[in-house]
Amino acid sequence: MSTKYEAGNVLTGKVTGIQPYGAFVALDEETQGLVHISEITHGFVKDINDHLKLGDEVQVQVLSVDENAGKISLSIRATQEAPAQEEKPQAKAKKPRRQGSVKPAAQTTEAPTGFNTLKDKLEEWIEQSERQDLIQK
Repeated sequence: MSTKYEAGNVLTGKVTGIQPYGAFVALDEETQGLVHISEITHGFVKDINDHLKLGDEVQVQVLSVDENAGKISLSIRATQEAPAQEEKPQAKAKKPRRQGSVKPAAQTTEAPTGFNTLKDKLEEWIEQSERQDLIQK
């Protein structure tokens, strides 16, 4: 493998193969690298064929070179400007409360809800289970 490629280099290459996980790009007659599917473009890529075709000339940036394994990792996305982030609509801003304008607590005459009610009901159920006239024979 030629040592003329270094991380950060931006080159032009030709797409020579497309697989579900990425695209192979020839950098010269003897050298090719892989553009992983996550490095095709900004955003989600479901199908590489929607973005690239065999024979396409693409600009790539060298991400890494593994001399021992003979692999070059490439990125098309790194050569493109990231799309502007759309501003999300903000939730309605709450109006600040005025000082001194506290609402009085609502008065209720109903039984409280929650665990206390369950506790009362449990006692009632225990009493009913002990009554002989309710026990079925």
